[in-house]
Amino acid sequence: MSIGEKVVANWFKQKKWKQFAFQKEMQFAYLSGYSGLLNAPTGSGKTFALFLPIIAEYINRYPDTYKTRKSNGLMMLWITPLRALTNDIRKAMQTVVDDLEMPWTIASRTGDTTAKEKAAIQRKQPEVLLTTPESLHLMLAQKNYPKLFENLQVVVIDEWHELLGSKRGVQLELGLSRLKAILQQDENGVHKGLRIWGISATIGNLQQAAEVLLGHDADPSGVRLIRANLGKKLHIESVIPENIEQFSWAGHLGIKLLPQVMEIVARSKTTLIFTNTRSQSEIWYHAILDQYPEYAGIMAMHHGSLDNELRNWVEGALHQGLLKVVVCTSSLDLGVDFRPVDSVIQIGSPKGVARFMQRAGRSGHHPGATSYAWFVPTHSLELLEGAAIKEAIEQEVFESRDPVILAMDVLMQYLVTLAVSDGFRAEVIFKELKSTYAFADLREDEYGQILNFITKGGKTLSKYDEYLKVEIEDGWYKVNSKRVAMRHRLTMGTIVSDVSIRVKFITGGYLGTLEEDFIARMKVGDNFWFAGRSLELVRVKEMTAYVKKSNRTSGRIPSWMGGRLPLSSQLSAMFRTKLDEVAHHIEKDIEVKTLRPLFDMQARISHLPSSEEFLIERFDSRDGYHLFFYPFEGRLVHEGMASLFAFRLSKIKNASFSIAMNDYGFELLSADPIFLEEAIAKDLFTSENLLEDIQSSLNANEMARRRFRDIAHIAGLVFTGFPGKTMKNRHLQASTSLLFDVFNEYEPDNVLVRQAYNEALQFQLEEFRLRAALKRIQGLKVIITNCKKPSPFAFPILVDHLREKLTTETLEERVAKMTLKYAKEE
Repeated sequence: MSIGEKVVANWFKQKKWKQFAFQKEMQFAYLSGYSGLLNAPTGSGKTFALFLPIIAEYINRYPDTYKTRKSNGLMMLWITPLRALTNDIRKAMQTVVDDLEMPWTIASRTGDTTAKEKAAIQRKQPEVLLTTPESLHLMLAQKNYPKLFENLQVVVIDEWHELLGSKRGVQLELGLSRLKAILQQDENGVHKGLRIWGISATIGNLQQAAEVLLGHDADPSGVRLIRANLGKKLHIESVIPENIEQFSWAGHLGIKLLPQVMEIVARSKTTLIFTNTRSQSEIWYHAILDQYPEYAGIMAMHHGSLDNELRNWVEGALHQGLLKVVVCTSSLDLGVDFRPVDSVIQIGSPKGVARFMQRAGRSGHHPGATSYAWFVPTHSLELLEGAAIKEAIEQEVFESRDPVILAMDVLMQYLVTLAVSDGFRAEVIFKELKSTYAFADLREDEYGQILNFITKGGKTLSKYDEYLKVEIEDGWYKVNSKRVAMRHRLTMGTIVSDVSIRVKFITGGYLGTLEEDFIARMKVGDNFWFAGRSLELVRVKEMTAYVKKSNRTSGRIPSWMGGRLPLSSQLSAMFRTKLDEVAHHIEKDIEVKTLRPLFDMQARISHLPSSEEFLIERFDSRDGYHLFFYPFEGRLVHEGMASLFAFRLSKIKNASFSIAMNDYGFELLSADPIFLEEAIAKDLFTSENLLEDIQSSLNANEMARRRFRDIAHIAGLVFTGFPGKTMKNRHLQASTSLLFDVFNEYEPDNVLVRQAYNEALQFQLEEFRLRAALKRIQGLKVIITNCKKPSPFAFPILVDHLREKLTTETLEERVAKMTLKYAKEE
């Protein structure tokens, strides 16, 4: 063992901790000069696995002076997707250097870092800096930025699986390509190199995740993939309703199971209740407070729209064990260490296996501990998803994160970032871009079009000075305008959300943000619930809603865009496997046994499809002629498939269709009889001419227009305003729509317009999954049943149709009548 390894081993002994095999393997790999990816579950000691080898190497280099040597410059960059993660990691690292009496500085640079703290970091570089992808790019936008990184040895990307498959991941790829380039050799021409390590939870494409992170220029012989095979213990239970309604619908259970949920909370030390949306978290928090007032003071809420100070308080209180229960969203998904948490409750299906694993891992968040997680269905059929999740985890079937490629909006922003700092030479950066996974296929003409746009406004905007951001001086692309540079720094990043209104008490103190559209629908004096409080709107001024506390118990619950998650392809496949077991009367899961009355009714009214069958139900009512299709592929695939089938059916006979869908199937409703058998004979399910038919069946232009708004924002085509004075939602939409129309008409080959159409297909319709689903259906036996009434599978889709049509009668009242009617007919 080297001196550094001995010091690390002794530190573990003093802590009375055992150094895991994967931590030793990681130490060997790092000290041997490798880059790579560490696959480790949450709470397994992965921070120490990567930080301690860096310490060991430093001690090996300076064995006699490591306790006295100061001002080493920035040696390690640790990048996390969430600002909140930096606090825990920083404390863990500080503990190590304090124990070893090393005078290292561990600092953070995020959106929460004050100007004073940033200036201090600028004056004296810490040895370790924890930051986010956005803050890394802000550093690249500084003058003489290469000097900041001249001593950099390693970059660690925490929670890489969360960044992979997003534009933030692309942003990070670009940042790493620049760091690798400036650290290739020192002033004497000696090769230095930069080690890059990612940390990822389990995903279906770990090898590809490593390739994306390290880039095409990585030497395969210098890359290691290390897995922590710790066998994390996970105990999962479904909360079983006392009565299973055979005509179930989305949302009808949920809160009804609150007594059973609170029994779990009462038995536990600290519980996280995860919801899929911010609206759900507000509803559950309000319901608990209303029915269990004794939890006031020991319960809190945590989601992304709450003010940062509130969220920090909740995280601190969780650490200290002061809270009994926290209702939260994905804002607490990632690796924050809350050891007092011993139970996790998931409300509704998480729609993904990996997402459930991530959340379950919040309990028992330390090596050797068991994670306890409960699944609470919001409707009866979701219990089958609970069984599917347990089976998928047992078989280690996890979702892949598909990398984003050729994100031209991110590239355009990046080039302006480099031009704002020291400038760049086009040929040098093109070579670096080609080394990344995201831009390996970038063509020179596409690159040229982007360069032309940032310097001359492209073919259509050359007359407008605001688009002529970059100037060319002796082959260098530079931003010389201070106004352009300031605006660019204010709008950097790839996270785009709807325009937000800040919520503030008239007496002072912020609560968080709400979307502009929600506040716009309210009048002064109206009541609403937010951040667990009953609030009355007092006035709205300059993008701030001023409120005061209210004693009213009723009020609106805010809603946010981004609603329902679609069922992942892996969970969809496992759901179909479970349904096949039901069709063959294999009942090994408590969830399946509980649902047997519902499945028996499905079989009586229609049919229970096996994995070899594709079920279509026909049902006539006073509303018209209904067709129900059941691919069990998730709502996004069903949206595209429903429009596609409607288009192909209308080619046989002109007809208008209304569409409704959920994760299990979709409905086509027409006023005229539908020639289904003839359409099937004419290849209704074919994947041939798919793109052309999708273009004809959907308003592809409008879908691309919606995607273009975010693309224009990221690319810097629109300025969203200064802090506190952001552009209104309708003005922003109008600006981007105008640009989209101009490009469409006068510059149809524009790379950003092409990207908008591609994203509409890829993200909104999941075209790849749609194509695969059609091919799967073609190999199945088609079962068409003529039903006298809706089946248990069809009922929730009918209810989704009702949501859009109800006026004076509430949804619950109408559904109750329908349930009574169909139950009597049974």
